[in-house]
Amino acid sequence: MTTRPGVREAEALMKRWHLEPSHLVGARFAINVALATTIIWGVLHAIGAPNPIWGIASMVAASDPEPQEARRLFTCRLTNVAVGSVAGMLFLIAGGRQHWVLPVAMAATVLVSTYVVRIKTMWRQAPITAAVVIAAAITSDSSATGVAQGLRTVAEVVFGCLVGITVSLLMSRVWFIQPSTDRVSAA
Repeated sequence: MTTRPGVREAEALMKRWHLEPSHLVGARFAINVALATTIIWGVLHAIGAPNPIWGIASMVAASDPEPQEARRLFTCRLTNVAVGSVAGMLFLIAGGRQHWVLPVAMAATVLVSTYVVRIKTMWRQAPITAAVVIAAAITSDSSATGVAQGLRTVAEVVFGCLVGITVSLLMSRVWFIQPSTDRVSAA
């Protein structure tokens, strides 16, 4: 059985420093977050986004050092972002820029996310996204400007999710963390 290059060296280093695979997962997640933050910050600033916090926060929320969990979080987050975006737009169309639209839309979005979509992980993201779209419209000079601002923020959220999943998947290929071969062969 062939092993990946560097596996024996990595296992010797783990043994020397008394590290478990769980310690390495935390270190890889820290590296993932640092790399993804750098990418998001650079790209969003390059296109003129003044504050990339929505993209960065979304990247962290949708990331995981374990590839399968990262895929699951990404899917759940994007689904609920879509639900929130659609709900926010529909409530703006139906109710305009009235202040009462925000709490009603958020409550309705929670109900849709909970009882129709039924993806419990990241279900809070749906009303948050609806609030981002609606609040931007309510607080701006015009509905069109507000909706455009809200949708830009949603785009930053989606971009952050995409960067998070991409970095997580690439790092899992570059730095594959697996249990020690000593433990596997002893089992």
